[in-house]
Amino acid sequence: MRAVIQRVSEAQVTVAGRTIGKIGDGLLILLGVAVGDSERDLRYLVEKTIHLRIFDDENGKMNRSLEDTGGSVLVVSQFTLLADCRKGRRPSFHGAAPPAEGEEMYRRYVAALRALGLNVATGEFGAMMQVSLCNCGPVTIILDSQADLA
Repeated sequence: MRAVIQRVSEAQVTVAGRTIGKIGDGLLILLGVAVGDSERDLRYLVEKTIHLRIFDDENGKMNRSLEDTGGSVLVVSQFTLLADCRKGRRPSFHGAAPPAEGEEMYRRYVAALRALGLNVATGEFGAMMQVSLCNCGPVTIILDSQADLA
């Protein structure tokens, strides 16, 4: 699983002109599911997501996690994070999980965050979405379970 995690002061996702997910302070997470991702990848990404110390403490240092701040999360599926651009000019997406598998892992990731008591908004899996955000910092972190757990 691959995630682009952005610390935001606000973020929202719209589909066909209708806002379907919106948060204030917290994290916007673009999530891609790879072929072969397992429960181990899911657990790793959930744990990293809630424990990453990327929020400022009282001294302005990044020492607080999402768990500490009680911030919100907006999770948007994005299979293009698995693009392979090494050959030619058109990205290959053969590394992305098939839609049914990708959606299942995406839903399980969202459910795991909610089970931890987080306020989680989502995009719409497979839809053409417009995502807007105000990146705070800016802080952007990339997590890749297959690379990190190798």
